[in-house]
Amino acid sequence: MEKIISGGILRAISELYGKSVEGAVAAVQKTRPEFEGDLTVVAFPLTRYSGKGPEETARELGQFLLDNISEVTAFNVVKGFLNISISHQYWTDTFYSRLADSNFGYSPAEDGPPVVIEYSSPNTNKPLHLGHIRNNLLGWSLAEILKASGKEVIKVNLVNDRGIHICKTMLAYRKWADGIVPQKEGVKGDKFVGNLYVRFEQANKQEIEKGIAGGMAEDEAYRRSALTREALQMLQDWELGDAGTRQLWQTMNDWVYEGFEETYRRLGVDFDKIYYESETYLLGKDLVYEGLEKGIFFRKEDGSVWVDLSGYKLDEKLLLRADGTSVYITQDLGTAQLRYNDYLPGELLYVVGNEQNYHFEVLRLVLKLLGRNWADHIIHVSYGMVELPHGRMKSREGTVVDADELMEEMHRTAEAMTRELGKLERLSDLEAGRLFETIGMGALKYFILKVDPRKNMTFNPEESIDFNGNTGPFIQYTHARIRSLLAKAADRGISGWREPVKGGELLPKEKLILRLAGEFPAVVKEAARNLSPAMIANYVYELAREYNQFYQDTPVLREPDQDKLLFRLALSEFAGDVIRKALRLLGVTAPEKM
Repeated sequence: MEKIISGGILRAISELYGKSVEGAVAAVQKTRPEFEGDLTVVAFPLTRYSGKGPEETARELGQFLLDNISEVTAFNVVKGFLNISISHQYWTDTFYSRLADSNFGYSPAEDGPPVVIEYSSPNTNKPLHLGHIRNNLLGWSLAEILKASGKEVIKVNLVNDRGIHICKTMLAYRKWADGIVPQKEGVKGDKFVGNLYVRFEQANKQEIEKGIAGGMAEDEAYRRSALTREALQMLQDWELGDAGTRQLWQTMNDWVYEGFEETYRRLGVDFDKIYYESETYLLGKDLVYEGLEKGIFFRKEDGSVWVDLSGYKLDEKLLLRADGTSVYITQDLGTAQLRYNDYLPGELLYVVGNEQNYHFEVLRLVLKLLGRNWADHIIHVSYGMVELPHGRMKSREGTVVDADELMEEMHRTAEAMTRELGKLERLSDLEAGRLFETIGMGALKYFILKVDPRKNMTFNPEESIDFNGNTGPFIQYTHARIRSLLAKAADRGISGWREPVKGGELLPKEKLILRLAGEFPAVVKEAARNLSPAMIANYVYELAREYNQFYQDTPVLREPDQDKLLFRLALSEFAGDVIRKALRLLGVTAPEKM
C-alpha cells in the first residue's frame, strides 16, 4: 500500500501542479496512534512542487488520492501531515492472501555472491562465557535474518587454537597437572583447560609483582618472568614443529573442542565451516613476506616486521615478532584471504566486540595495501560488552560467567517461576523438563538480542525470566495462548477459518494487528540492512503485546457472529505464525503450550 500511495502522490503532482518527477518524493509512514488514519504523507517537502503552504498542499493531495485510489476511504490533515485511511476490504483481502502464504516474511533467494559471517571465534585456553553467548547469538541470528532477506549465507567459526595464550595452558599442564585428564576428573575439557590458564596467570602475576617490587617496570617484569619466557619458548617450539609440543597441543585442544561442541548444541548455534588459526597463520605469514618484498612493510633492527599506517592517522602495527612467531593480525590476514579464495563473497562479516574496532580498521588497510581490493567488503559487526549487575568479567582472574553454568541457571530459574505460576497442567515430567529448557533458553536469547548490538548491556537473569513485559517468556506465552485457542476451536468442531469471510467492519485493534503482522517482511529486510536482530525482537514484542490486549478485550470463541468468529481465529493464527517465525530468527523456540 505504501507503494500505491507513493505512486498516487507522483500522479497528483503531475496532474495538479504540472510537474514531472520521478522516484520517491514523499515519505510514507505509519500514522501515529493518536491520529486517525493508517498511513501518513509528510507534505512539507512537496510544497516546492505545489507552490502552496503545507496544509493546503496536503488537503489537495488527500482529495486527489480519495478520488483516484479506490482503497483510500478518508483523509485528514494535521499541520502539514496528510493522514490517510485505507479501506477495511483492502486489509482483509491482503490478510487472507498472506495467511495462505507459508513463506510469508521470507524473501526469494537472490542471485549474487554469498555473505560469509564469522562468529564465536573462541580461544582454546578457556570455556565459552557470557560474552561468547552474546557473540554466538548475534552471529547466528544475523545469519538467519540475512537468509530470510534472500541472501546466501555461509556461517563460519575461526578457532584461535594457537598462540601464546594456548602455550600458557600447555605449560601449566606440564608443570602442575601431574598427568591428570579431564575425563577422570569428571570435568568438561574446556573448563579443565580454562582452570589451567587461570592458574598460570595467577602464578605469573606473583612473579611479575616480585619483579616490580625489585624495581622493574611492569613491562620489563613481564618479559623477564620465567613463566613468560617458558611460554614464549614453547610457542617457538610449536611453530618449529616440535613433536612433543605438538602432541600435547593436539590432545589439550581435543579436550576443549569436545566441551565447545556440547555448549554449542545447547545454545542452538551451528556453523557451515570451521577454520583454525593453526591452518591459516602460515598463509598470513606469506602475505607478510609478500608485503616485505613489495616494500609495503619493513623490518626493525630486532627482525620484527611492521607496517607504518601513520599516513592513515594510525600508528605502526606489528605483523611478525622478532623471533618470527605470528601475532593475531598475521592469522587474520591469512584467514581473510582463505575465505575469499573459498567463497568469493560479496561481504565478509566479522561479529567481534567493539574493543577490536582498531584491529579491523588495520586489517582492511593492510589488505588494501597488499592490493586486495575486496577488503572494502569486510564489515566489522561491532557489538558492546556484556556486563553483570556487579561489573565486568575478567578471564585471566577467573571471574567470568561460564556459559554452561549460566544456561543451567536459566533452566533452574525457569522451572522455579513456571512452578510458582502453576503453568504445568497436564504436562508429563519429560514435557515439563523440555518446557523449562525452552523458557530458560528463550529468556536468555531474547534478553540479549533485544538490545541494540552496538550498545553495552547488563544481563540480569532474574529480569529476563518474567512472564510480563518485554521478555522472551511473555512472547512465548502469547504464542502458546494462540495455539491453545486454535486447539479449543478445533475441539469444538470449528473449522474453515482460513477461508475468506465477510467479517464486517474491522475493530481498531484488529486492523492494528493485521497491519503489524503484515509488516513482518519489511522488518526482516530492515533488520538485515541494519545488521540488527534487536529490530526483530522489539517488533515481535510489539505484536505479542497488541495481540494480548486484543485477546483480553475481544471475545473470540464466545463471539456469536460466525463470520466474525472465523475471522478472529484466522487473525489469531496469522499473528501466531508471524510470532513463531520472528522468534525462530532469534533462535527462540515458540512452544505449543505453556
